[in-house]
Amino acid sequence: MDAEDLLLREFLGIRDAHVTAASARWIRSQQREDGAWPTFHGGPGDLSATIEAYVALRLAGDEPDQAHMQLAAKWSRGEGGVAASRVFTRIWLALFGWWSWDDLPEMPPEVIFLPKWMPLNIYSFGCWARQTIVPLTVVGAHRPVRPAPFGIDELHLDPGRPNPKRRRKSITSWDGVFQRLDQVLHVYRRFSPRMVRRSAMNACARWIIERQEADGCWGGIQPPAVYSVIALHLLGYDLDHPVVKAGLDSLDRFAVWPEEGVRMIEACQSPVWDTCLAAIALADAGVPADDPALIKAADWMLGEQITRPGDWSVQRPQLAPGGWAFEFHNDNYPDIDDTAEVVLALRRIDHPDRARLDSAIDKAVRWNVGMQSRNGAWGAFDADNTSSFPNRLPFCDFGEVIDPPSADVTAHVVEMLAALGLEHDGHTRRGIEWLLSEQEDSGAWFGRWGVNYIYGTGSAVPALAAAGLGPEHPSIRRAVDWLHEVQNADGGWGEDLRSYSEQEWAGRGHSTPSQTAWALMALLAAGERDTDSVERGVRWLAETQLPDGSWDEPYFTGTGFPRDFSINYHLYRMVFPLTALGRYVRSEPFGAGHPAVPAGAAATPPAPGTPGTVSPTTIASTGKGA
Repeated sequence: MDAEDLLLREFLGIRDAHVTAASARWIRSQQREDGAWPTFHGGPGDLSATIEAYVALRLAGDEPDQAHMQLAAKWSRGEGGVAASRVFTRIWLALFGWWSWDDLPEMPPEVIFLPKWMPLNIYSFGCWARQTIVPLTVVGAHRPVRPAPFGIDELHLDPGRPNPKRRRKSITSWDGVFQRLDQVLHVYRRFSPRMVRRSAMNACARWIIERQEADGCWGGIQPPAVYSVIALHLLGYDLDHPVVKAGLDSLDRFAVWPEEGVRMIEACQSPVWDTCLAAIALADAGVPADDPALIKAADWMLGEQITRPGDWSVQRPQLAPGGWAFEFHNDNYPDIDDTAEVVLALRRIDHPDRARLDSAIDKAVRWNVGMQSRNGAWGAFDADNTSSFPNRLPFCDFGEVIDPPSADVTAHVVEMLAALGLEHDGHTRRGIEWLLSEQEDSGAWFGRWGVNYIYGTGSAVPALAAAGLGPEHPSIRRAVDWLHEVQNADGGWGEDLRSYSEQEWAGRGHSTPSQTAWALMALLAAGERDTDSVERGVRWLAETQLPDGSWDEPYFTGTGFPRDFSINYHLYRMVFPLTALGRYVRSEPFGAGHPAVPAGAAATPPAPGTPGTVSPTTIASTGKGA
């Protein structure tokens, strides 16, 4: 993202020497000894990240004959060179004439016209993907080139043949079908009616502008904002146009200056998520429910509740709003995970305006339950966003592009419902059944938004325990056994991001405070408080705590896209250990010991599906692979 920020500024003609030098210092500091750049702390080199970092440093004045640049170029060639990089990297290269637009997958702006019932309509993509793809269709239709003052032959295996012909896949495979669809779209580009194309690009512009948030950003994250600014500029919006200027200003707010003369870019900012997790941690550590700090946090969270429709309304047009977003401003895209955790935080707080609190919780629960997918589980932003077709497009090789239900989000919703006394409600039971069916053969659960199986298991077990599954339930026992098995010799738990692609890393890695806390939260919920495993985990947290009360955690334990985009949440190293230690001291499984919401505060909400009547003792432990 640091490299792409410089590339954006170069493309728009607004790159200045001060920002360039500061960003280049940060980029250089992240290079590995072998010349590559990783996508996470301690990770292996990534080809696309390395190529983007290399060309950004070339813009900053680094010469190809400098030692660090030679190492980067050599490493890149060893991994296949530019031709083997992801589509998004090659789009950036095409913007500067380093790659041919003809050799990129086609994604026409006319996709904006596809109805929602049709495969590959924009709402079949996850919200983060559609916010990126819509502006990129405009960029691809224009095919702009701002010629760079240098070439990058050193990044190609064969500079005379930079894009070797790709092998055509069998028409009997889905990959082969979509490969041929891309060929058809290339032909369509040459013959598309001008009026249709112009109308499509105008529709894309309206769609983009309508989704700009109050702070000028799109989706609260950097990538959609970058491509939206480029697209609107190509459509004739000057850089001083209010929409574009607000977008550029929002991108500046992602910049962090960790030290003098060094500039880095944050992918996103997470105030709602941080606040609700911090409130839960403080409450579970014994801070009184009427403490002024908790009241202040509740007031802020209540003020952030979203009460207008968003993109989620396409699938749930009759559902009333009531969720929370992850960021300061992202009203188009509240998410189910934040909403569940905010409710769990609010119910721990003795707010003086109880009616206001109860009303907010009621709206949130109704919205969350209304977003339940047909299979009984919950995704992050949309309901039933499960089509596999978008993943097969040659254009979509940049990470997750759909938002199917996940174990961690579903677990947090089940936790929320159980905490409100709705553990026997049909929606809760369907969520439990889905969770049990998704348990891996190992006993763990996959973690979509945190790394990885430790996060998934640390989410699922407390939820199932809160919903009434006892310590002897087969699924709980299997999860406990797995956590015992993967505990590190030092007493902590850790899991490397490589577990998303290499199973031998599942539950394995350097011990970290947040992952140790997740494991402890699961074990405590499973009735394991007095076991040696828990005692060793608690001791590890106590012994690694810093004098100021915090913990050090350089490893990334948050997940944006498995395998492609990870996050180091700076509060994770504090809120989760505090939560785990607080529960250990109070000897309570999750959901116990907190005052119940008054009767009628959160009535059973209407939602798609038929309520079930399954008892916790009769739900089978099937296992994902059974």
